[in-house]
Formats: sequence, structure tokens, C-alpha cells
Amino acid sequence: MNSSTPDAFNLPEHFGTRCFSNDVMRERLPRSVFEAILEVQAGNRELTLDLAEVVAAAMKEWASDHGATHYTHWFHPLSGLTAEKHESFVSPQPNGGILMEFSGKELVKGEPDASSFASGGLRATFEARGYTAWDVTSPAFLKRNADRYILCIPTAFVSYTGHALDKKVPLLRSMEALNRAGLRLLRTLGDTRTRRIITAAGPEQEYFLVNASLYARRPDLMLCGRTLLGSMPAKGQELEDHYYGAIDEKAATFMNELNSELWAMGIAAKTQHNEVAPNQFEIACIYSEANIAADANQLVMETIRKVAAHHGLAALLHEKPFDGINGSGKHINWSVATDRGVNPFDPGLIAAAKDEAEASLAFLRFVLFSMAVIEAVDKRAGLLRAATATAGNDRRLGGHEAPPSILSVFLGEPLLDLFDSLENGGGRNHLDKEFIELGIRSLPKLPKDFSDRNRTSPFAFTGNKFEFRMVGSSQSVSTPLTMLNAAVAEALNRLATRMEQLIAEGRPLLEAARITAAETWKEHRRVVFNGNGYSEEWAREAARRGLPMFRSAVDAIQELVRPENLGMLTSLGVFLPEEVEARYTIYLDRYSKQIKIEAGLMLDMIKRSILPAVVGAAARYARNAADLSAVGASALTAETLSRKLAQYGGRLSELTEKLEKVLAEALKAEQPLDRARVFRDAVVPQMDELRNTCDEVERVVPREDWPLPTYGDLLFTL
Repeated sequence: MNSSTPDAFNLPEHFGTRCFSNDVMRERLPRSVFEAILEVQAGNRELTLDLAEVVAAAMKEWASDHGATHYTHWFHPLSGLTAEKHESFVSPQPNGGILMEFSGKELVKGEPDASSFASGGLRATFEARGYTAWDVTSPAFLKRNADRYILCIPTAFVSYTGHALDKKVPLLRSMEALNRAGLRLLRTLGDTRTRRIITAAGPEQEYFLVNASLYARRPDLMLCGRTLLGSMPAKGQELEDHYYGAIDEKAATFMNELNSELWAMGIAAKTQHNEVAPNQFEIACIYSEANIAADANQLVMETIRKVAAHHGLAALLHEKPFDGINGSGKHINWSVATDRGVNPFDPGLIAAAKDEAEASLAFLRFVLFSMAVIEAVDKRAGLLRAATATAGNDRRLGGHEAPPSILSVFLGEPLLDLFDSLENGGGRNHLDKEFIELGIRSLPKLPKDFSDRNRTSPFAFTGNKFEFRMVGSSQSVSTPLTMLNAAVAEALNRLATRMEQLIAEGRPLLEAARITAAETWKEHRRVVFNGNGYSEEWAREAARRGLPMFRSAVDAIQELVRPENLGMLTSLGVFLPEEVEARYTIYLDRYSKQIKIEAGLMLDMIKRSILPAVVGAAARYARNAADLSAVGASALTAETLSRKLAQYGGRLSELTEKLEKVLAEALKAEQPLDRARVFRDAVVPQMDELRNTCDEVERVVPREDWPLPTYGDLLFTL
């Protein structure tokens, strides 16, 4: 083989080699045990310790075959990251030897210290006990840790009192709530064959890569994940030459290892490409059950960071690492499917139906499930916005490829016309398939999707699914999915109740469904918007329609404890009231802490790096002016620059003192909401003013005197 030819790679043999999947369990477990585990995964029976013992033995043997010596219960605390405590398989024996053991009890239950995890008051610091419980629905996997593998067992994390201290438990509850509500509506439509509604998700992960040596010289990137200072170079993303461009070879080498790692762990990484901004990229995985997708996305983020370091790179997952260019989001493609493989949001199933009865069911199912989503987004816009509310996302939403913070639904004109016909009493019950005729015989006719794409919409129908585009790149997808599932479940239940009422009144099924859909459309049509979400006209129109607008994360987070939202979440069994209160406190506290860190670091950088550089440059220009004057040459330029830099130095000192004062005031606020408001209203504006001045200074100080790698360095160097 020529040395320039890429090595052969057998993906089918490689995929899932480090994943304890159902296929692996089928091979390694007795048939009766495997079938029982499938029943447990489907929620049809409880997990017993006897079953767990058999699985644990097989799992330990499989992990040991790969060289693993430790295992961990891998969980998602409320920090939004993942947590793990490694335990070895070693069991000492009386003769001085050891056995490699792993029991069913150890598989099913762990006891990590819960005192130092954020709990929002659910646990006192001195009350330390917490439990992790094996999530049978999400496969265990082997994660590379230096030169060994660690067996990672996805688990739920709860307190001694049974409260959810993680993001997995509410997500699983919301999936079950949607399952119950979806089945109820299908039964009302006459579907008696479907046994389960499965929530599916496919997150798209955006991120930046920067040179690791430059990253190490930027304290703001290292500690905050974003640049607190930095002037844009002459060229940014104006030429639109990075988006979908040829992937740089260093980035491609990184992506090759990233894919290999993810594929080995059973994560179906599918798409990779250059994003809009320089050195910005995206990776997307194939749809999977929402719970598994959430676990996989946490692994994607962790693996991106780890693999980047192998290639002299640093990965940035912050929503706005660089001011003035595209931020990073995490668009969540969301849908549901029945256990028989039917997607209710697929309008193509109407035309593909075998007979009129099947077509009628497909049409009613499509319309009513779509109405449930529209109602959910309109009625629970506050909760959906709260699920995406972070200090980082505040800097992203509304600009450079990010949707506005006003919740709306994009449907496209064909669906808009269809639903309008329902309200107007029309008889349409299908969507016509159209083709694009290119006028070139050598090119095929292209089938058109049932809707276009709207990149300015926060929640868009994209053919047979919805895309929630508001989620931030660094966030766990669990909370947005939880709130979306709950809101849709509530709407499905209401639709089913209304149909049951109409049928009880003697209305035929088809008529009852049309009336229910038309009523829902009339009430919630206001949330549908197909136009430009960036336009000022839309902001005015949204206000006229009465759509809520949340100007910051602080406003949005308060929606968690609004009585109507709290009542819905608790009535569906997704949260206990105190679990919601805890998250409200934690998210406000996290907002304040993040800005506190950023403000403190900004002060440190300016006082210890920027001001000395400005003073030094001013002094050097002053010396140059004196030298020129001594030989009778003109010194006006040097004198002007010296005075200008001296003025900038004074301005920076003044603004630094102001930031120190408002930061001290913010820290005096005792209540989480009060503190967050002061950080938003006083600290953030002062930071922005200080940054703007510092960025002006950067454009004046000689390049050799500037102490930080510039945007030009970071964005155009790998």
C-alpha cells in the first residue's frame, strides 16, 4: 500500500466494540435473562437482584476481556457535567491473592457522597448520603482513561430522601409522561395496537477548536471558556468562506480520532462539517431514544475536549467564545415514534397508507400530534426558555445564526395552509408531494420537503420532526428535553380529553378530531411564525400577539416556579415541588457565580497584563518622541500616540475601579434572585463597557507589546 494512502478502517467491526449493548448482552447472557432485561427496559417488569447478578457477571467478564480493572457509576449531577467514582474489581482473598469480582448489588446501586454536589437546599452539607441506581435503558460502555479502560455504568442519582439530584431522573419521568399521554390519544383515535411511545432526540453539537499553545496564554479561555477581551480582526466570517468548506487537515485528523472513539463506545456520530465562524465546527449523531441521546451527548462533549488535547488543540464549548462572530448552539432534533416504528409527525405516511381507513388515521394522528407541539410551545414558552437559560446563552441568543429569545414555531406555508383549512372547515386531509424541476435532463427531479427551513426560528418543523434551536452548546440536553416532553404530554392529554368529550356527545371520531384540532389551532396559531425572526418587525408583532419575551436568563429562570408551570410539572409526575424549587435556586446561583468568575478574571487580566502593557507602550512612544526631538526630527506622531495611550490607561483604571465596586455590591445581595439581578443589571454592563474600551486599546498598542494572543491568532491558526 502506498504510504500516502489512508489505512483501511473496518467500521462495522469497530462500531460498538466498547459498548455493552443489547447485541452484546444477547451473546453473553442466557436467553431467559436477556429477554427479561428487554422487558425491564420496556418497563414491563421490575429488575430483580437475581437478574442483576447474572448481568453483572457478564458485564465484568466483558470489561475484563478489554483490560478494564475499574468500574464507575456514571451520572449527571445538576452541574450539567458528569460525575464518576472509580472502584476496582479487586477483591482480596485470605491467601493474599485477589479475585476480580462484581456483584449484582454493586451494579444496581452505588453510594457516592452527595454533600458537595449542588442540591438547591434538598440536602444539607452535613447530610452526605446519596444513591446511584443503574439505568437499564442506557448501555454501559468502556471509556478510555490514560492507558486503561473504565467500565462506565449510566445511573440515576438521588438523595437519601429520594429526591432527584440529577438530570436523568426527570428526563426519564418526562418520557414516561409523554408515553402515557401519547397512548391515551392514540387509543382515542382507535389505535389499539401501539404499546409504547418512544421519545427520540438527535443533538447537533457545535464547538470551536483553537491552538492549544495560544489557549494556554489566554486565562479567560482556560477559566471561563470565552474571551473576556478581544478586538475583531479585519476579516471574520464576512466572506462566508468557512461554512461547509474543505476541512483543515489538522482538524480532520482530530475528527478521525473523535469519530473512532465515539463509534467504539456505540455512539453513532454521523455528520461533521465546518460551521459559520472561522475554526468553528459541528458534529451530529443519529437519532436515538432521548435518554440515550442525552448520555451520548455528554460523552460527545467530553470526548471532543479529550481528543483535542491529543492534537495540540483546545476545544471551546461555550455559547459565545468570541464576540462579534457566530456563537455555538446545540440544536436538538426531536420527535416521537411508536413501538411499531410509526412517526406521528411524518406527513408522508398519509399518502403511503394502504387504504382509506389507514390514511384517515395517519392524517388525524399527524394533525393532532402537531397541534400538541404547537400548543406546548405556546402554553409553556416560559418553561422552554428557562430550560435554555444560562449566562452564556444570553450572549448568543438573537445574533449570528442564533434564534431570538422569543419562542415561536416555524411550520412552512404548506402546513400553515393545511391547518388554516381545518379552522375554516375545509376538507383537506393530505399534503401534495412536489418536485423541483431543474430544466436539465441529466439532473434528477428533486422531491421537495413539506416545509422549507427557517434558520431564525427557535422551534421549527423540519419535514418529520421538530428542531429546538435555542439550546446552548455547553448545556446538557436533558433539561430542555424534559421540559419539552412534559409540555407536549400535557397538550396530548388535553387533546384526548376534548376528543373524549365530543365523542361522548355523539360526534363521530373524524368530526371530533377535526373540531379538536381546529379549536387548538385557533387558540395557539399566534405562536406560529414563518418569517424572519431577526427582524425588528417580528419583535413588535410578537408583542402584539402577546408572546412572552425574556430579555435574560434571570427572567426566564423564574418561570420554573410560576404556579401554573410548577403545577403542570408536578401533576405529570416529572418533578416534586421541592425538586423544582431546588433547580430554580441552583440555576440562579450558577448564573451569578459564572459572572462573578468572569468579572474577577477580567479585573485580574487588566490590572496584571493590559494596564502594564499600555503604560509600557506609552512610555516607549514618549522615549521615541524625545529621541526624535534631540536630533531635530518631528516627534508629533510619537507624542500623540503616547498621550492617547496615557488617556486610555486612565480610562481603563477608572472603569476597573467601577467594576470592582459593582462586583462588591453584587456579592452583598443575600437572596439568589436579588444577587442574580445585580449581576445582570450592574456587573454585566460594567464588564461590557470595560471590554469595549480595552478592545479600543488593543487596536492602538503595538502588536509586540500586546500580552495576549489576538482574535486573528485564535481564529485563523490551528
